[in-house]
Amino acid sequence: MAIFQYQALDAEGKPVNAEIEALNSKEAVSKIRNKGLYPTKVKSKGGAKKVAVDTSSSKARRGANGKVKLKHITLFARQLSTLQDAGLSILRSLRILEEQQKNGTLKRVVGYVADDIEGGSTLSEAMAKYPRAFDNLFTNMVAAGEVGGVLDVILNRIADFMEKAEKLKKRIKSALIYPVVILVFALAIMLGLMIFIIPTFATVLVDMTDGGAKLPGLTLGLMHLSDWIIGKNGPFMGFGALILAGSPIVLIFTMKFLARFESCRYAFDIIKLKLPIVGKLVYFASVARWTRTLGTLISAGVPILEAITITRDTSGNAVYAKMLDKVHAAIRQGDTFANPLKQSKTVDGLVVNMIDVGEETGDIDKMLYKVADNFDEQVDVMVGSLMSLLEPVMIIFLGGMVGIIVLAMFLPMVSIITSMM
Repeated sequence: MAIFQYQALDAEGKPVNAEIEALNSKEAVSKIRNKGLYPTKVKSKGGAKKVAVDTSSSKARRGANGKVKLKHITLFARQLSTLQDAGLSILRSLRILEEQQKNGTLKRVVGYVADDIEGGSTLSEAMAKYPRAFDNLFTNMVAAGEVGGVLDVILNRIADFMEKAEKLKKRIKSALIYPVVILVFALAIMLGLMIFIIPTFATVLVDMTDGGAKLPGLTLGLMHLSDWIIGKNGPFMGFGALILAGSPIVLIFTMKFLARFESCRYAFDIIKLKLPIVGKLVYFASVARWTRTLGTLISAGVPILEAITITRDTSGNAVYAKMLDKVHAAIRQGDTFANPLKQSKTVDGLVVNMIDVGEETGDIDKMLYKVADNFDEQVDVMVGSLMSLLEPVMIIFLGGMVGIIVLAMFLPMVSIITSMM
């Protein structure tokens, strides 16, 4: 058995520093929890080093700072897990994978990681130098796998986690792409009618109303809007079409700029959660993400406080990041996970109860997985429902838009015929 040094908090929140014997880090964490302690840091007495990011060396290596697609990292983790399970050394495994990679950022990064390992670094230390390829969650899980001697298992879990995260992201995108495409086409059709069709009708109607027939308000409004778009009158003459087409783009960039500020990002995320229908989808997706992340880290043997910190930084939602921050502070003071989670009112009772049961039984990671799987299914159901609902809604929207324009053009005909009788 190996000796592990650990730092933990007791029930009153007082720090405890001691040693414990265990086969691996996961068993060490389990034994520490069985003593009624909350581990904050666990490492082999032989000396698994804490993962640290050395940004200077990554900048010195050309071509290693590019963004790597998640699917490529997932495949890399799966292949590395297979090679480790086959008994190959980590260095040889990396060299094999480097040769298999297509030319690009990942090929160069894998080569640099192998070079660092030849120089005496651990895998987690080498990977931490390239945060755009291997994020904080990835490197910390690899570090836990190295300490426990179960690197192949951990890499396989990482691949599973990333595959499910990517699948969830694709589901959300598929629900949003359809209405966005329809709205773009609707805007293009409206601009076409306003620029090419309505001015011709307007000229004819003006000629026909010389006798004194008054045009309906709907028709006059549509004609004025057309004149503004093509630049005949009003402010910003000649820029109406550009302003109308460019407004969504300006709005998107404005929101992205504001999202850089923590208070604005928090406000946006609250609004997302409050939106009808879409809010439920965001809720299910966000909870599924942070519960799966936290469950994966805890099952890998990462101490709970460190796991919560990593989950908070990768949650993708400011509301849940703030909640996890409060949970972290409460656990440091000796509280349970479930109590501050319940007080935050950011999740429903089912999530709180499952985590509470997980704490009592010592299987909190399994309960977090069950919550994530349950909420993933809810996302599937909601995406399917939204897709079936959006199609008729979009057809009604397009039909209504064209119908209003047609009505505005034909109402004057009724007025003209009436005035001639």
